[in-house]
Amino acid sequence: DLAAIRAGLTQGSAIAAMLGDDDIAVLAQTARDLTGHDELIDLLDEALVAEPPLLARDGGFVAPGFDDDLDETRRLRDEGRGVIARMQADYIAEAGVPSLKIKHNNVLGYFIETTSTHAEKMLAPPLNQRFIHRQTTANQIRFTTVELSELETRILNARDRALEIEREIFARLTRAILDRAGPIGQAARALAEIDLTAGFADLASGEGWVRPEVDDSRAFVIEGGRHPVVERALRRKGEAFVANDCELTQGETPAIWLLTGPNMAGKSTFLRQNALISILAQAGAFVPARRAHMGLVSQLFSRVGAADDLARGRSTFMVEMVETAAILNQADDHALVILDEIGRGTSTWDGLSIAWAVMEHLHATNRCRALFATHYHEMTSLSARLEGVENATVAVREWEGEVIFLHEVRKGAADRSYGVQVARLAGLPPSVVERARDILHQLESGERQGTGKPQALLDDLPLFRTVPTPAPTAKPKPSQVEERLRTLNPDTISAREALDLVYELRGMLGSEG
Repeated sequence: DLAAIRAGLTQGSAIAAMLGDDDIAVLAQTARDLTGHDELIDLLDEALVAEPPLLARDGGFVAPGFDDDLDETRRLRDEGRGVIARMQADYIAEAGVPSLKIKHNNVLGYFIETTSTHAEKMLAPPLNQRFIHRQTTANQIRFTTVELSELETRILNARDRALEIEREIFARLTRAILDRAGPIGQAARALAEIDLTAGFADLASGEGWVRPEVDDSRAFVIEGGRHPVVERALRRKGEAFVANDCELTQGETPAIWLLTGPNMAGKSTFLRQNALISILAQAGAFVPARRAHMGLVSQLFSRVGAADDLARGRSTFMVEMVETAAILNQADDHALVILDEIGRGTSTWDGLSIAWAVMEHLHATNRCRALFATHYHEMTSLSARLEGVENATVAVREWEGEVIFLHEVRKGAADRSYGVQVARLAGLPPSVVERARDILHQLESGERQGTGKPQALLDDLPLFRTVPTPAPTAKPKPSQVEERLRTLNPDTISAREALDLVYELRGMLGSEG
């Protein structure tokens, strides 16, 4: 953490020097917030090594030369290792045991260890007067000496003392940083401001974004708007994003677009891209569009997707209704609302009734700007009844039985959702798709001819008009090749026998053909 603050303040000073005396007020203040930390940077530079360890308790983070007492203690600690090595050499010569070693663990401290083959020699006079026996294990025997015990005390005290000094220095550096918490916080905010500004600038220049016009009106005009995330994803696949316009401005009346069109045509993308553009514009960023003019959006409400909250006893439809209720109870006349498929979680007539009433409430009571996507094509008649509602649709083309999504949003209403075609694209079995086509055709024909209610039409549908399943046939008699292979054990034949078998099987195929 100390090193990170040192690096951050150092880099901040370098960035401030790059900004210089910029005429832009925001950047000028940012540059000032990044300066004035030289004393703290110098202290951290002198106190810390270049790459400190992760944990302070391990020590080793204070640079040599920063504290004289620490340097002296470290010399004693580090030279103790050399003394141990020299002492081990002396003991090897004295005992005549080349494999003798001085080791350390947390239980015994420092000890002398030899293999058990030298036990008799080490425990016999005169060595047993010099080497004091401490422990015997299966393969080793361990000793100590008076000199080794005294040296251990000095070395251990030096290690603990060095760690204690480093902890004191750590506390001192921490206090120095906390004393400047305010200016350091300002520097962090300044770096964040530069990071955000540079990111926005990079997007604006690299992605062809434009500067939006933002005012206090109720305008919402987007020309050539794009979804920044979807556009980049398509670009990676070598595909182009289809830009679309959006205008929710109709004088002082509410401006609501009722968006219809096929599944997979891009309705949800259109809703979300306009919400994102409004957020970016009010955040001070350029926006992914050819032109953008909008009045300030006081609130942004989104009801899209499907989710449940079963732990609280809320079904998918209940969650949808709770979120819709929050929108209708809170949205004011400067809000922007995007709604995707309100009422689809219940029966057709229930859902249509709810969606219809929600649209009327948004228009008459909330009086907000809104994009309302739906598959209830019956709702398109609202544009003739409500002054502030306009129909829009996502265009498609049909070509030789295939549906081509153009992803273009146009004025007007859709009369079909092409759900069966989307089901086919998703991989539903052909028999299911064909059966769905039959049912849809019957329902649509009956509705156009006024021949009855949907339930009556369904009751008249012939059952099981699916692709016929071939009748089971008798299992064919095994061929000579199959019978020959069943008698074969691959693990017992040689390479030569395998080659002969290939010629034999080939001959059988010729005779069968």
